[in-house]
Amino acid sequence: MAEEFTIAPIRRLLKKAGDLRISPDAAEEMRRLIGLFGTSLAEGAMNNASQEGRKTVLERDIKAAAAIVRKLEEKEPE
Repeated sequence: MAEEFTIAPIRRLLKKAGDLRISPDAAEEMRRLIGLFGTSLAEGAMNNASQEGRKTVLERDIKAAAAIVRKLEEKEPE
């Protein structure tokens, strides 16, 4: 899913976070992780809407999915 995002906006995100240089590998890893997080978020939101019998994903579905993804990430050991 990382291929959905181009490197340039990822590099801009990293640059906004601080005034350091960004290696190509760092930008690529950030892109990969954003793709993974985005996929998990989309799947969770779709699942939530389906469980409620809706065909439309709402803002609340995204927020609920984000909360679940965050909780799962907190439980994972590093």
